Amino acid sequence: MANIPRLLVANNDGDIIDCPEYAMTGLTGIEPELPYHLIPLPEGSTLYTLPGRLPIGFDEKTGKKIVLKHYLDEPVQAVAAFVAPAYTQLMRPAFEKTAGAPLLPLFCYTAVGWKNDKFWIPAVRIDKSKRQDANQFSEKKIKTGAKGLLKRFPKNRLVKHLMETCCLKYRCPAARNFALGRWEMPLPTSRACNSKCLGCISFQSTKKICSPQERIGFAPSPDEIAEIVIPHFENAEQPVASFGQGCEGEPLTEWEIIEEAIKIIRYETKKGIINLNTNASYPERIARLAEAGLDSIRVSMNSARGEYYEKYFNPADYKFADVVESIKIAREKNIFVSLNYFVFPGFTDQQDEWNALENLLKSPGVDMIQWRNLNIDPDWYIEEMGIDFTAGRIGIKQVMDNVRENFPEVRFGYFNPYIVPVSD
Repeated sequence: MANIPRLLVANNDGDIIDCPEYAMTGLTGIEPELPYHLIPLPEGSTLYTLPGRLPIGFDEKTGKKIVLKHYLDEPVQAVAAFVAPAYTQLMRPAFEKTAGAPLLPLFCYTAVGWKNDKFWIPAVRIDKSKRQDANQFSEKKIKTGAKGLLKRFPKNRLVKHLMETCCLKYRCPAARNFALGRWEMPLPTSRACNSKCLGCISFQSTKKICSPQERIGFAPSPDEIAEIVIPHFENAEQPVASFGQGCEGEPLTEWEIIEEAIKIIRYETKKGIINLNTNASYPERIARLAEAGLDSIRVSMNSARGEYYEKYFNPADYKFADVVESIKIAREKNIFVSLNYFVFPGFTDQQDEWNALENLLKSPGVDMIQWRNLNIDPDWYIEEMGIDFTAGRIGIKQVMDNVRENFPEVRFGYFNPYIVPVSD
C-alpha cells in the first residue's frame, strides 16, 4: 500500500487534506478496492467535497478498511474528482453515506488520491484531440470572439443564446470554441424531449435534483442556423456543427427545422461535418436527415440492454428497438455512427452488459464509441436502475480491450470526429 496515493478528506470549510497513514480506495462494485491504472489529475478537472458521505481508506499498518468520521480532530467528508473532457473514469469514489445525506448534483464523481505532490485518479485518456483541453482556451480571446459574433449577427437569436448563455455564463467548451472560430460548434434547436432521462442536465421535473443548466427557450429558424454554420464551415479549422446539446431536448422533435437547415447549408458549401447528437428515437426522421445531407450521428446510450436503457431514458413514445433500428438505417445510408456510451464502473463492465454491447457491435454495428462519464449521483443511479453487483464484472479497461480485440475497426474517442469516415 505504500505505493498507493494517500486518502483525501475535506473538512467543513472545504479544505482538502491528505491522510499519510491511509491509502486511497475506489469502487467498481460495492466494496472498496485499491485503485488501478492511476494517472495524474488532468488540468481542467475539478475537486468536489461530498456532503453526508464519510471517506473510506485502507489502514497501511493493518491493511483493513477504515471509515473516517474525524481527522485531525475535525469532522470530515469524502472527496471526489470531476475529470476533464477526453478522459474516462475507471473507478467511483468510495464512501459511507450518513443518514440524511443530500442527493449529489449531476456531475461525474471519480476516486482521487494524493502522492508526490500530485492528485491521482483511476482513468484513461480516451481521445487525443485537444479541442477541450483547459490550456487551449484564452479568456481574453473568447470574450473578444463572443462580442464579435454578437456584433456580426445582431438579429440572430441562436448566436445570442450561444454567446451570452452557453459561452460566457456556462462556459460550454463547444460554444467557447465557436467563439474562437474553430472545431466543433453547438447548434441547440429543441425545446422539448420525448424522454425523461434520470440524469437530464437541462430539465428535471422532480424536486429531488436541479438541472445544472437551463434549456433553450426557442426553436431557431433554418436561416438562423445556416447563417452561422456556413461561415464556420468555410473558415474554421476542422469544422463540425452538432445539433443536440446539453442545453436542449431531443433534436429529432424539431427534425423539420434541422432538415431545412441542412439543405440550405449543403446548397452553399460541401465543407464541414454536420452531426446530430440524439437519442435516435425516430428511425424515419434519421433517414430523412441523412437524405438531406447529415454526415454523422452520435447515439446516447447508458446500456446496450433494453431493460436498463428504458429505465434510465424513460422514453415517452419509442422503445430501445427503435434506437437500434435508427443505427441500422444510418449505417445503410453511410452515416458515421458513434455511441455516446455512458460509463459507470460496476455496471458498464458487467459481463451481461459486455455481451449486449458485443451483440450491438456485431449488428447493426457502429463506427465509434465515445466513452463518456455518466454525470449522476452514483448511489441514486444504482438505486433507480436496480443494479445487481453480484453479477460478474470484468473492469472498464477490459471492456475497452475486448472491443479493440474483437472489433478493431471501431474507433475510440470522446468527441465527434471531423473526417467521416476516418481511419484510426
